Parts: sequence; structure tokens; C-alpha cells
Amino acid sequence: MASAVKNQPSTSETKPLSQVQQDLKNLGLDDEDSYVKEDVSTLPTVSVAKEKILADLKEKEKEDGYKPVLSMVVVGHVDAGKSTLMGRMLAELGEMSERAVSNNQRQSEKAGKGSFAYAWAFDALPEERARGVTIDVGIDSFSTPHRRFTLIDAPGHRDFIPNMISGASQADTALLVVDASTGAFESGFNEGGQTREHALLVRSFGVQQLVVAVNKLDAVGWSQSRFDEIVDMLQPFLVQAGFSQSKLTFIPCGAMLGENLVRRQAEGLNWYTGQTIIQRLDTLTVPDRALEAPLRIPVSNVFRGQTAGPSGLGVSGRIESGIVQLGERLAVLPGDETGVVRNIELDGETVDYAVAGSNVTIYLAAIDPIYVNLGCVLCEPKTPIPLASTITAQIVTFELKFPLTAGSSVELFHHSKDTPATITKIEATLDKATGEVLKTNPRMVSRGSSARVQIKIRASGSSSKRNTVPIETFAANKSMGRVLLRRGGETVAAGIVLDIA
Repeated sequence: MASAVKNQPSTSETKPLSQVQQDLKNLGLDDEDSYVKEDVSTLPTVSVAKEKILADLKEKEKEDGYKPVLSMVVVGHVDAGKSTLMGRMLAELGEMSERAVSNNQRQSEKAGKGSFAYAWAFDALPEERARGVTIDVGIDSFSTPHRRFTLIDAPGHRDFIPNMISGASQADTALLVVDASTGAFESGFNEGGQTREHALLVRSFGVQQLVVAVNKLDAVGWSQSRFDEIVDMLQPFLVQAGFSQSKLTFIPCGAMLGENLVRRQAEGLNWYTGQTIIQRLDTLTVPDRALEAPLRIPVSNVFRGQTAGPSGLGVSGRIESGIVQLGERLAVLPGDETGVVRNIELDGETVDYAVAGSNVTIYLAAIDPIYVNLGCVLCEPKTPIPLASTITAQIVTFELKFPLTAGSSVELFHHSKDTPATITKIEATLDKATGEVLKTNPRMVSRGSSARVQIKIRASGSSSKRNTVPIETFAANKSMGRVLLRRGGETVAAGIVLDIA
């Protein structure tokens, strides 16, 4: 039997670092953009106590003209007109310049896709424009008279559900866009359509207020009977999915024409006396923010850029709880590394601090970029987020093709991170309304059921650190304690974390 090899080469065989670098260069394997350790003495330092920031925020809320921030994800079946609706709305609000609109119109017409002019405000990737579908999550911002919104445009095609989940996990509220055209609504709403799955997903991530835009109503002559038919079909499903009827709003519109987004003009809509989409968004309730809870920033994007300094590292994500400020040292979990906040960008502007509920870009210094990945969580070193290899969750199953059993392999989605996992034990099936135990140690969980299960994270690589996820119980932090389970390209369950190990 061969003896175990220790990870400690003898001194005589170890080359000096400079020689190793020269060898790599000779082989063409050196990285010109490799990390350069920074002098931390040149970095900004924390200058304001968080208690002072909290006091300042309370004073700002009392000022005239103060606008609380909401994150809104736009979801719906492919080709429902989501990107077009939001692009047209931004143009109507003056958030997009006439020059940008004209440029998109010229380019889309040149490509033979003139009807996608407003959608191209979000669909900027060459593949998105060529295929005519949203692939990646697009983020923008806009203001109404009393609210400021971070806008998240999520893909509708079923192939890009993981991207949609990443966007939905960052939202306070949602705009569900459905296509009123004959047969189009039914295609999106019937089994396998993304109208159903998207509604379930946003509700699973805690969204309670839902605005449904019944789009392309001009294609059916602004028919009130068609609008009523869609409401009658969709409303019971949404209520069953967990939305309160009082927090559901259905609004007819025609995105391509700009009808009933910001203003109402079409004579054919005289039968409708409700709000425009913007008027409804302006009255949405702003949820309470966990400002005094430990800092939690799930990373939804990682990129390299010249503006980030020698490390070239920028990350973006939504602050789920707490406060982050310039000069603060943050831990990156999983892992044992920390970095210093060099810069914070909020809505394209540099700020000294940002608080829970904000979607931010943070430039980190004094950390090697290889340690920061999609799905990591930034937090304060003194209050790190727990790392779990096994969780106990209370789940609700959706339209399962096959029951869930002990041993079932699933993908666990938590914010922007998806991890292979296994359901190791079904502890009990539960009453969906009361949570009361119906049966202990059942053999399986069928569709439309609630259960308490144990889920073990499976290693996705050679590193033992990879079979843990940074996660908290729902009781400790609601936004960090929600999970989704997918299998075979289908979302099979959603739930809340009860315990971690």
C-alpha cells in the first residue's frame, strides 16, 4: 500500500515564488490580471457609528419629498411583453432619454425586430436581441410621486428559471405580466406555462403584493369580457397560491402603445375606472426593514473592473438586513476571507453607506477575487451567517410528476445559489393551514402537500467547504430562511428553514 502523501513538499524541491511565476510565464499560463495585495493603510476607514446612521434615517423619513425604496421584479410567461412594458414605462416617465429610445428603434428596425424597440432597453445582450427573449436579469430604477423603485426584469423562458429565481429573491413586490391575446393567456396559464410557476416562485420568496398587468388587450379590441375572463381564471389560482385577495390588483394595458401604464388615452378602455399601473405602484406598502439585524448581503453578481482598484473586484446584491458602510471589513462566507469596502454604488451614485432593502454594488479591496463567488454572503466578521450542511425545512409541494421520498435528489435554491442536495428524511406531513402534524415518518410527500423534511447538502466539488450553504432559520431572518427545491427542470417545492446543522 502506498503511503499517504503529505501536503508539505521538501525544502530542496520547493522553488522560489519568482521562479514559479517565471515558469508559468514561459508556459503561457501566467495571469496578467492576477490579484495584487493592497496596502490597507490607503483604504477608507469607518467614520460613522451605525447608531448615528439609524438616527439620520429616522430624520430623513420625516422630510418632505422622502421616497421609500421598493424592489419590484417583473415576471410572466415568455413573450407576455414584460421588457416592452417596462421599457415603454421608463420612457413615459422620462427615465430613458429620447436619444436612447430612438437609437433602440433604429437598431431594432435594422435587425428586422422593430416591435422589440422598447424591450431592448433591458435586453442588451446580443443573444437576447437575436432570440427576442430575456436571458439575464436586468436592473434599473425609476421614481413615482411617492416611491422609488429598483426594477428587476426577469426572464420568462423556462430555460432561464434559475436566473428568474435570482431576480425574484431580491424583490419586495412583483408585477406579473400576462398576454391577453386569444390563446396566449391560456398557453402561459395552463400546466407547464410560466405564469403559474412564476407566481408560485415570487410568493415563495415572501412577495405579498402582486400587480397583474393584463397586457396586449389592444389585440382583442380592448375587450372587457376578455379582461374579466382572465381575472376569473387567474384570481382563484393566485389566492390558492397564498396571495391575499386584498393585495391583488388586475390592470388592463397595452404596453406597445403605452396605454394605461402612466396615463390612459384609448377610448376602448372607457369601461375601466381603476388606477394606471404607475398609480397602483405609487400606493404599494413598503415593508419594514431589518436595519438593526446583522448584515446579510447575498451576492447575485461578481465582476472584475478597473474602477475597483488593484483587486478589480465588484459585487452586487440586495442588502437583506443591516447596514454596510465605506471602509467596513466584511467576511465572505463560505470561506475564511475578509475584504474592505472600497466603494458603494446605489442607483449609479457613490454613497457612504447603504441599508437593508437597497440593491447595491460594492467594490471590495484587500481580498483575492477567487474567494468571492455567486451565492456567497457578505456579513460582519463578528456576526457571521451560519454555514449549514443539513437543514430541517417546512415545505409545500407544487405540481409534482413524482412524489418526494427519502433519498430524492433535488437542487436547493437559496437566493442566487443553487446547490445539489438530498432529502434524507421525511419527518412528518402537516396540515397546510394550521401546521398540525397529520402523520409522522410518512413514506412520501405528494403534490399539494405540506411536510417537515431533512435536507442534506451534497458536495459539488473536491473541496469539503463546498457542501455547506450560508443560511439562517426563518425565525432568525425571514429573507435568509426561505428555500426552493427543483428537480428535473421543475420547481417541486418551497419552504422555510426551521433548523440548521
